[in-house]
Amino acid sequence: MKNLFSIGELSKLQNISRQTLIFYDKIGLFCPAYVDPENGYRYYSAAQLDFLDTICIMKRIGFSLDEIKSYLKEYTLDTSMAALRKQLTIIDRQIEELQLIKSRVEHRCLQLEQSTAIRSQYAEVSLQTVQSQYIVWQEVAAPYTLDRVSMATKQCFVRSFKERLPVFFQSGAIVPLARILRGEYTLASHAFLPIEKCSAAGVVELPAGQCAVTYHTGDYLSIGTAYERLLQYCRAHRLQIISDSYEFALIDYLSTGDEAEYITKILFYVEDAP
Repeated sequence: MKNLFSIGELSKLQNISRQTLIFYDKIGLFCPAYVDPENGYRYYSAAQLDFLDTICIMKRIGFSLDEIKSYLKEYTLDTSMAALRKQLTIIDRQIEELQLIKSRVEHRCLQLEQSTAIRSQYAEVSLQTVQSQYIVWQEVAAPYTLDRVSMATKQCFVRSFKERLPVFFQSGAIVPLARILRGEYTLASHAFLPIEKCSAAGVVELPAGQCAVTYHTGDYLSIGTAYERLLQYCRAHRLQIISDSYEFALIDYLSTGDEAEYITKILFYVEDAP
């Protein structure tokens, strides 16, 4: 039709799909100038192109369709400036969050590379001086089975995402020393996520100190062999264990579907026996 664009022509001109234009029409955001009553074909006027440009740009900036629809009902220079200033604040927050995620992904990549590089050393036990670090934890509900540990871990992640906590993409568990000495190696009391130092409630500091450290490779149910190795080392070197066990999952379900590739770092805080 003269001076009108078909939906196909407008789709090519604006690089926007026909389905999107139809959807915009259905929600009352961008309606055709004319609809043929005989066949229902939609046609758009040249005067509408600027309006569609505004919609596409606002959508690109990050406004929702509902926000765009409300904004375009009656917009002025003042309302435009207010809307864009508000969106700048949202974009700054998104950039900050993406930078945090980027740093966590970089940390995770480095951790995986280091874990695979020293795999041959995992059967050893060593005495290490560790720096202070922080965790956010969640109690594991009785009877402390692996599925309860998994649930507690998920609660930690849900909280961290909801509150935008600066956690690392890594999980861990705390197993009370008394349970380990009874051979109950998988009955964790807490699940945790390592986190940067922050003022959020429930963040716990693991102090700097001397630790006996070993690694377990393979599925979690077989972790007892690593604990036996660690306990034997402490006895042989006259080291007194003064903490529960802290398990850091270096490679777990977040990185592989093969449990044979799992790597868990285990440590006790220790001191020389009297």
